[in-house]
Amino acid sequence: MRVILHGVRGSTPAPGREFVGVGGHTSCVSVTLDGARHPGLVLDAGTGLVNLTALLGGAPFHGHIVLSHLHWDHVQGLPFFRSGDVPGAEVSLMLPAQEGASARVPGSAVALLRRAMSPPHFPIGPEGLAGRWRFGARDAGWFSAGGANVLLADVAHKGGRTFGIRVEADGASFAYLPDHDAAADDGAAADLVAGVDVLLHDAQFADDERYWAARYGHATVGDAVALAAAARVGRLVLIHHAPGRADADVEDLAAKHAASAPLPVVVGREGTTLAL
Repeated sequence: MRVILHGVRGSTPAPGREFVGVGGHTSCVSVTLDGARHPGLVLDAGTGLVNLTALLGGAPFHGHIVLSHLHWDHVQGLPFFRSGDVPGAEVSLMLPAQEGASARVPGSAVALLRRAMSPPHFPIGPEGLAGRWRFGARDAGWFSAGGANVLLADVAHKGGRTFGIRVEADGASFAYLPDHDAAADDGAAADLVAGVDVLLHDAQFADDERYWAARYGHATVGDAVALAAAARVGRLVLIHHAPGRADADVEDLAAKHAASAPLPVVVGREGTTLAL
């Protein structure tokens, strides 16, 4: 399968030439299975989702979007996703069950999403998107999406239920934890990511920014390396970079940890394709 990073910033987009190398869009990853022409699975819908329309050549999107959680930087791209907002699009969007949103209650998932996406906060609600959209709430566990096997697990992060996501397909596996307070984790994350070929992990804070990492419920780069090493991950890709951290600083921070890490550690950049 091919995993493409469409957005690797956290919290807010980061415009400007000092951020171009790593990329300024927020969280979004697409997955294309072996033999498929286009992605059938998308993880998160930050502003990086706009890049998927270009990848599709403007064609309607057919597949699943799975949200790790509902913070703005993970959903803000939804109403600007042109390939999902056209006749012929068929999109199944899954979000973490919470705040009354339940798989057992029809319409509850769209009602929860509408709390952030509807007038007066935005001109349209989720129902205003063209194409055929289905909205559902999920609890932790395995399910099938976009032809892949997907495992959702609760991980520590402030401000609403947050999933870490494991994807298995084509004889390979990766895990996606863009927002994760590793210091507050109860071991669920280690179980989720155990033995994956690639771990895409929150790297928003440096180790000397521990106070801010804890305050906002995020990891330090050192946390990400420690988790990957303990879980015997094949390769660690650092994502969810701080919006104010320029390209050179992101590279320096990663290099500092890669030098002593017991596994490959690389910077996740917007547009990177990982072939698994």
